[in-house]
Amino acid sequence: MLLFSSEEHVERWCKQWGRVPGGTMTMQQGWELAKAWYADRLRVDWRRKTSAEAAKALENVGLEGEFWQL
Repeated sequence: MLLFSSEEHVERWCKQWGRVPGGTMTMQQGWELAKAWYADRLRVDWRRKTSAEAAKALENVGLEGEFWQL
């Protein structure tokens, strides 16, 4: 994971290093995803998320499109 200050920063970095941009998310989306992903992690009955549950967590924070498909 790399952190950038703007979409323009992503574009400059990709051009400089000859990379194709991947998926991006805002800090808010990252925070919301982390809360959804790990909120139940310390529960005794914790289990790994199913693919459908993981896809729903991504969708719920607005991470949609080909890059975010599981």
